[in-house]
Amino acid sequence: MTIEQLSEADRAEALDALDEWDFEEAREAITRSFTFADFSQAFAFMTRVALLAEKADHHPEWSNVWNRVDILLTTHDAGGLSHRDIDMAEAIDALVEP
Repeated sequence: MTIEQLSEADRAEALDALDEWDFEEAREAITRSFTFADFSQAFAFMTRVALLAEKADHHPEWSNVWNRVDILLTTHDAGGLSHRDIDMAEAIDALVEP
């Protein structure tokens, strides 16, 4: 199955709905930083994201320093942002938003 990169119009529409995510033009990716009370909460969040990513077979680039988790989403097979990244960002947001 071929995964298509989002058109500029589709990307703009998707990013309008993802308020907390930033577009990183150089990597054709979206990024977001999450801050938690402590390392345990950050690690628990990463575990929940890992389970989502494994199920979707779409894995983020990320880093963790104590209470902060930085996530970058892009679809390498598509050469940039795809619907898979938008779907994953929405699923990640659902983990932290009431």
